[in-house]
Amino acid sequence: MRMTASTDLALRVVMRLAVANGDEDGNGGVTSMPTTREVADAVAVPYTHAAKVVTRLQHLGVVDARRGRNGGLTLTQAGRASSVGWLVRELEGVRDVVGCEDDPPCPLRAACRLRSLLRKAQEAFYATLDPVTVDDLVASPTGPVLLSLTARSAAS
Repeated sequence: MRMTASTDLALRVVMRLAVANGDEDGNGGVTSMPTTREVADAVAVPYTHAAKVVTRLQHLGVVDARRGRNGGLTLTQAGRASSVGWLVRELEGVRDVVGCEDDPPCPLRAACRLRSLLRKAQEAFYATLDPVTVDDLVASPTGPVLLSLTARSAAS
């Protein structure tokens, strides 16, 4: 099974926000909320792609985006505790691994055993991700690496 580039990007954005929002200052507050542009630069993707993904994550209740001078992105508590399996299902949508009903439809679809096996494999893929939360994804050693990501330099 292959995820879409959009889902891959969404997971990277969520992981980056999980460590950015967990980076607290000495006063017990978050040091700063990264902007969509800063997150896009840190995960090395175009701003426009990141903006579309952030909008989708907002609709899912995973990310909160605030405009203005003190604005930026934060991962919601629901987002932090989200199952990665649930998140991938929501981002990918419900669809078959193969296009048995495409135009033209597969001539084997009425008696095919492959389709049900591929559905089972797809569910096994999601079942593997279901017990994993976003917080689990950013545990060490991943979290420190994510925190070290900075905007791509103009020289690169």
